[in-house]
Amino acid sequence: MKTKSIIVLFLIALMPALAEAQCAMCRAVLESEGSEAAAKGINDGIVYLMIFPYVLVGGIAFFIYRSFRNKDVTEKS
Repeated sequence: MKTKSIIVLFLIALMPALAEAQCAMCRAVLESEGSEAAAKGINDGIVYLMIFPYVLVGGIAFFIYRSFRNKDVTEKS
């Protein structure tokens, strides 16, 4: 139970409700233009692209966890 709660807290820390991520160069260019719609679109695109590495690492970790768990269950039987 304790391990599950630690994992859940870790995942919640990785997924903030409002992620405002931009590189310094993108932010400077978009703020100088004055177009809020373009800045919001670029910001959403950056957050969208940032999600995939976390999903891939989480998926790999899940499959490793599942394979170790299945190995332990078959050894106990």
